[in-house]
Parts: sequence; C-alpha cells; structure tokens
Amino acid sequence: MTGQPTDATGENTTATKPRKRAHVIVIGNEKGGSGKSTTAMHLVVSLLRMGFRVGSMDIDARQGTLTRYVENRVAFNAARKLSMPMPEHRSVPRSEIEDGTAAKLDERDRFTNALGELVMTCDFVILDCPGSDNYLSRLGHSCADTLVTPINDSYIDLDMLARVDSETLEIKGPSIYAEMVWDARKRRAAVDGGTIDWVVMRNRLSHLDARNKRDIADILDKLAERIRFRVAPGFGERVIYRELFLKGMTLLDLREKGTGISLSMSHMAARQEVRQLLEVIGFSPAEGEELPI
Repeated sequence: MTGQPTDATGENTTATKPRKRAHVIVIGNEKGGSGKSTTAMHLVVSLLRMGFRVGSMDIDARQGTLTRYVENRVAFNAARKLSMPMPEHRSVPRSEIEDGTAAKLDERDRFTNALGELVMTCDFVILDCPGSDNYLSRLGHSCADTLVTPINDSYIDLDMLARVDSETLEIKGPSIYAEMVWDARKRRAAVDGGTIDWVVMRNRLSHLDARNKRDIADILDKLAERIRFRVAPGFGERVIYRELFLKGMTLLDLREKGTGISLSMSHMAARQEVRQLLEVIGFSPAEGEELPI
C-alpha cells in the first residue's frame, strides 16, 4: 500500500511532478524531552508501511535515542524472527576536533555525505535533531522540506517559540527557537529557493479539558499566523510509547504476528493519534485505500 504525500494546500505533490530527491522531514526542538525520537520513529515506520523507501538520520548522536531505537528494532526482529520493515539509518556525531572552524567543516562534510547518500536512494529521510542549538542542528533545519516541532503542552515548552505576557497572555514576540527556524528558512531560500513547511505538534496532551490547555491552544493559533506554522495534534501521555522503545517497535507494528503484544482500546486510541499527525503533515491514502494504521 502506498499513500500520496501532499503539500500544505492539499495538492498531490507526487502527481504533479516527479521527485528527484527524497523529501526531508526534520524533527526539531531545542528543548529535550519533547518526544522527538518517538515522533521520528513513528513517522519512519508509517512511511515504510505505506511502501516508501525511508532513510533515518540521527544527528543527536551523543544522546543517540533514534539510533538505539533502530538498533532495538534490529535486535527484536532477529530474536523473534520477525520481518518488521527497516529504514536505511545513518548517525552523525559531533566533531571531536578542537579548532572551531575545522570542527564545523568536519561536521558539514560528514552530514552532507550521509544525507547525500540517503536523498538519492530514498523517498523520504527523517532527521532527528538534538535538543540544543549547535552547528549540526542548524545544518539539519536548513535542509528541511517539512519541519515537525513536538512541544509538551506547557508554558515552559511554549517559551521556546514565543515570549508571552504573564498577565494578559499576549504574545510579546518570537523566542529563540522561532528565530532559529526563521534563519533556517532564509538560508534554505538562498541556497535553492526552497521553502520549509513548519508543523508544531502539541505532544503529551492531557485527556482532561483544562484552562491551561485551552490558553496554550489560543496562543499557538495566534502565533501560527504570526510566524507561519501549522498546528498538529500530537501524542498523549501513554505508557505504551515508552514500552515500545525497548523492542524497537511502534504502534504501527502491533498487528505483526509474534510481537507478544495484544491490541487494547488504549493502543487503538494511540494509533488514531499517529493517523491524525500523518494527515496534518500531509499524507492521504491513495483512492480507495486507507492509511495502514
């Protein structure tokens, strides 16, 4: 089964013109603990199960969560004699060269070589960025066709996007990460005239209706118009996401025979969260088909 990628307007991008290189989806946020690697792996497996060739890149090699996720998947496949689909994976660590200029050149060369291999052989490349501002992260952001930024539903995470008045909740202006994305958009436009479709994903949403939840939604809607991003529903706070990591699995793998995990109502609800994210990012099934989740 294959789905069809669409742009922000809903236009079928593969039907209008052939793609000569992979579509690069960057998962980025300067704050750790927002669920970047979980989001990245679920997008990787979603696209694999839609029939696409998928590459994955981990440029947060010190933390290395996405790399370990992939390694866990290889090991679980082997232990259970499964055939869960695998991405073509690359890991790019930061340079150990002490000279700053030489270190940047070293990182650029290794990043460019790894990404260059994947964009020519894959349909999509999912790139997991570190939860900090460094040279590799900026390189990754500037290569994005689609940027997905998971944020926890809190004012602490919101502070990465905007400065907000504590009394009125009015937006004072964009914050450090939003400014970095703006710089990445300018660099991308200067290099090849391309654009970055930015999607902010509200992650670990509470299942209760609370004033804090509504206030953050209102602020994000206003900010989206101001600095040009789209808002997507993310993943709820569910134990299943953490449990699947050790097996290298995602919610899309639960129907695979031999995994030892049975689908529950909570799992079905979580799978719907993945479906909603895919649809907002811009994936719709081929006519007469459904997304494989």
